[in-house]
Amino acid sequence: MAASNRASRLTKLVSDLKKRYKPAPPVQRPLFETILFATLLENSPPDIANKAFDELESAYFDWNEVRVSSRTELAERMKTLPDASPAADRLKRTLQSIFETVYKFDLEEFKKQNLGQAVKTITEFDGVTPFVVNYATQHGLAGHAIAVNSGALIALQVMDIITEAEAKKSLVPGLERAIPKSKGVEAQQLLHEMGLEVGRNPYGATAKKVLTELDPSCKDRLPKRPKVEEAPAPKKAPAEKTESPKAPPAEKKGATTAKAEPTKNSAPKKSEPKGKPAAESAAKKPAPAKTDAATKKKADPPKKPATKKAATKKAPTKKPATSTGKKKTATKKVAATKKTAKTAKSKTSAKKVAGKKAAKRKPK
Repeated sequence: MAASNRASRLTKLVSDLKKRYKPAPPVQRPLFETILFATLLENSPPDIANKAFDELESAYFDWNEVRVSSRTELAERMKTLPDASPAADRLKRTLQSIFETVYKFDLEEFKKQNLGQAVKTITEFDGVTPFVVNYATQHGLAGHAIAVNSGALIALQVMDIITEAEAKKSLVPGLERAIPKSKGVEAQQLLHEMGLEVGRNPYGATAKKVLTELDPSCKDRLPKRPKVEEAPAPKKAPAEKTESPKAPPAEKKGATTAKAEPTKNSAPKKSEPKGKPAAESAAKKPAPAKTDAATKKKADPPKKPATKKAATKKAPTKKPATSTGKKKTATKKVAATKKTAKTAKSKTSAKKVAGKKAAKRKPK
């Protein structure tokens, strides 16, 4: 928007607000108290802000006691304000910042400084907003600055006097040029009253009525209530099924049993290999017994019955096998040892007969 057009529209707006509002003159206070009062006035009517300020002065011994009080306690004291909690936060932060900067609750010396330097120092205080800085400049430092609250910024944006970016920065370019300093205090009060009506509920019927009466062309730019996205309902988690432990498939069972069966019968297979008679396998194993029995008979022939007993006694000393197949092999081994003993006897008897015949033939 052109500067000339904006200035003319601001001038017309202030003249229209005179017909609508009749504010009371402001209370004159020192600069320090003016800053504190502005923190309460920003979003409140002047009469309610004055009562809350007086309540603080009467309830506490001094401003240092207010500084060390909690925000909750201060908000309870100022519960008549529309924004008691934010106002209590602004007040406490501003008090703390001023005390840490100048170590006292008196800023009258700022009036002796250059206006720009004093405004810069106030701007650096924690807790102060552009509204507080402009109000303190106008009412405390006798400068030309018009404080505009959040509701007035919304109204000026709807009327297309300022842009959305300027409203976010709390700026109204050309306002001090359009309104002379002599009418600055009155313009600030009128804009403040308009801002209170619009700021209470920018989407309500009262705000729409005020805006359309001041600017009938703003019907298409009225603030619209933002759509609140409903949070999706939480999905119910599926009930956990308690599954019974699954049995292994039949094929696997068969495979395991088939593998296990050969291990049980492995001993009999080794003792009785296929294709060989049981007698031969039994005869091969007790081979050491043959030599022992034969040597004993040759060394001591008269003790034939003792060899039989030794042979028969040695066989039972062996532990019987756990399986039936091993028992059979044990009995076969005993039988084989008996046969070998008989064959050994027959061989020895034959040798004796042959020796006797040879002895008879020698005298010839």
